[in-house]
Amino acid sequence: MALELKLTPKLVQQLVITPQLQQAIRLLQLTRLELVDLIQQEMKENPLLEEVEEGKEEVDAAESTTEQREEQALPETEHTLEVKGEGEGSKEFDWENYLESYNLTSFQRQSQSYQDGEERPSFENFLSKRMTLFDHLYWQLQLSRFTEEEQKVGTWIIRSLDDDGYLKISLEDISSETNLPLEVVEGVLRRIQQFDPVGIAARDLRECLLIQLEQMSVRDPLAEKIVSEHLPLLKNRNYPAIAKRLRVSVDRVNQSACLISKLDPKPGKAFGGDVIQQIIPDVYVHKVEGEYVISLNDEDLPRLKVNTLYRGILNDSRFALEGDRKYIQEKLRSALWLIRSIHQRQRTIYKVTKSIVKFQREFFDQGIQFLRPLVLRDVAEDIQMHESTISRVTHNKYAHTPQGIYELKFFFNAGIASSQGETLASKSVKNLLREIIAKEDPRKPYSDEKLVQILKGMDIYIARRTVSKYRELMKILSSNERRKIS
Repeated sequence: MALELKLTPKLVQQLVITPQLQQAIRLLQLTRLELVDLIQQEMKENPLLEEVEEGKEEVDAAESTTEQREEQALPETEHTLEVKGEGEGSKEFDWENYLESYNLTSFQRQSQSYQDGEERPSFENFLSKRMTLFDHLYWQLQLSRFTEEEQKVGTWIIRSLDDDGYLKISLEDISSETNLPLEVVEGVLRRIQQFDPVGIAARDLRECLLIQLEQMSVRDPLAEKIVSEHLPLLKNRNYPAIAKRLRVSVDRVNQSACLISKLDPKPGKAFGGDVIQQIIPDVYVHKVEGEYVISLNDEDLPRLKVNTLYRGILNDSRFALEGDRKYIQEKLRSALWLIRSIHQRQRTIYKVTKSIVKFQREFFDQGIQFLRPLVLRDVAEDIQMHESTISRVTHNKYAHTPQGIYELKFFFNAGIASSQGETLASKSVKNLLREIIAKEDPRKPYSDEKLVQILKGMDIYIARRTVSKYRELMKILSSNERRKIS
């Protein structure tokens, strides 16, 4: 059978996302710092983009006032349209008039440069690097009297510690990697375990606690014996069983347990982990005369405009070759789309925050106990946008509210029904559980089943496994581990 090649017309509907629309979508989910970095990078690559200098904007004050009045006069039923990919060319858009009058008047910066007498950032915010656990231990290794071979082993041990300060590689592997006897490796390990912080380079929790107990000025043999032989009973706070096995009083066991509780089970944690970063809110929510006012944080966010020199070249064909005009037009479209996408991003964040404030008004007035259930669909329907757009807008965006600084995603949570027909937010129930546990008798902590009964008395019905899940999410220990015997 012969094969035949032919063309057949076919009509197919499919969704096509233009590069410009992809850029607009990407801008929505960028954090504020990432947006600043992207703008700086675009300014380096696109010669038509430049930043508006403070105090030198060529914007007519009367025209700006007119724009503000027009925005205020817009009806409440108006909805912000999602960014589309059409009309980015210079022929479909009067870019010259747009650039002359372009100004984000609704989103002015919250503050300008620091004036005399105003609060400035602390110098601690300018520290460039913090000492890591490896740096701290390696510094002590260099100060100690080790041979060259022992320093090699010590470096291997230090590099093999996890964030908590535990040695996660066997001594046999270190001996094999360094080609040194196992006795040498063990000797170096014992010396490193005397370094600061106390308890470092232990291979398990038992060894970590024993190292700390052995280095105390006044040693407690009973505490050492409890850690060495009865650590599982100690974890469950089963002091009577420990007292019976060691043939001592419960009070004596309790004294040693109090001493053990003051030890650090994760000695390397103080040096590990991520550096705490200061959160810069993307939006502010202030209460003014009983109403909430929303303002975007545009401080340090570059405000862009198109370079007037290139604009003049494009307008006057006598000073531009065909290739140059094509290049400038391409960069012009890119610059215009970026400016409009940033403007659209700011308006979308404003609309989403305004909708959240409308749904969560009781939270802003009275606190987390009055946080109501809310899903992305509610806000999406309110401002007529897709749920995926709302998800991108709320990703890593923070709001400064009268109740504190919260991520925008914080306001979206599932609901739990009560006997009165009302629905409570899951975050409100978690906060209520935390308050109940904080007020319990430490000698008789509430079990998960008891917490279920207490919540039931408050007309909140949830299962015991749900209480356990919430407690674990809040990193609260079980009742046995919370119990304290005086």
